[in-house]
Amino acid sequence: MRNIKISVDLRGSFGTARDQGARPTCLAFAASDAHASLRAGWVPLSCEYAFFQAQRRAGRNPHTGALLSSILEALRMDGQPEESGWPYLSATPTDVALWTPPSEIGELFGRDGATINHSIERIIKKLDQERPVIVLTTLSHAFYQPNPQGVIDPAPDEEPVHNRRHAVVAVGHGKVDDQPAILVRNSWGPSWGDAGYGWLTINFLAPRIYAAAILLEEVDVLADPVAA
Repeated sequence: MRNIKISVDLRGSFGTARDQGARPTCLAFAASDAHASLRAGWVPLSCEYAFFQAQRRAGRNPHTGALLSSILEALRMDGQPEESGWPYLSATPTDVALWTPPSEIGELFGRDGATINHSIERIIKKLDQERPVIVLTTLSHAFYQPNPQGVIDPAPDEEPVHNRRHAVVAVGHGKVDDQPAILVRNSWGPSWGDAGYGWLTINFLAPRIYAAAILLEEVDVLADPVAA
C-alpha cells in the first residue's frame, strides 16, 4: 500500500464517475463534469450536447476527439442542458445526419473558460482555490493499471505514448510516498482506480501533461442555439 497524504480533495462536489465507453469523448466528459461540479448540487450535464456543439463548431466528425478550444467555445456559446435533456449515446448513429440534439432539451447552462499554464504548480494553485482543472495528458502503461488506491506511478523506463491522448479533471492534490501527486477524476466508470479516481504522481504527469483549462463564471446562452 502507498502512503497517501491529501491536501485538497474536491470529490464531494462530484457524483458517481461516468463512463465514456469506446467513444472519443473524454474531453466532453471532463469539461461537463467540471462544469456540473461548479453548480449548486450535483446534477450531471449533457456530455453528448457539449461534444456535438464542439464538433459542429470545429467542423469535426463524431468519430474524432474534440479540441480544447472548441469545447470551451461550446460551453460559452451553446451551453449544456442537464444529462436528461440529451442522454449520452453508447454509440454514434451509423447515419451521422441523425446525430442531432432532441427538439426539447430543457434549459441551457453556459460557462466561460480559459486555458492556463499547465505546470503542476499552476494546477495545484487552482485546486487550492477549490477550482477543478481540465487536464490533457498523454498516457502509458501505468494509467491502465492503477493500484487499488488509484495510484498511477510509472516504471523507471516507462515512456509516454504520444498518440494516446486523454482528458481528465484534476480534483485534488497531495503526496504519494512524499512524491507530489494530482488526484484526477477519469471517465472510465467507477471500476477504474479508486471508484473512478486516481492519483497521478508527478513522475507520471509532469512529462505527459500538455494542456490545461479552468471554467470561470456562468454566462447566458441563446435559448434556441443553431444546431447545424
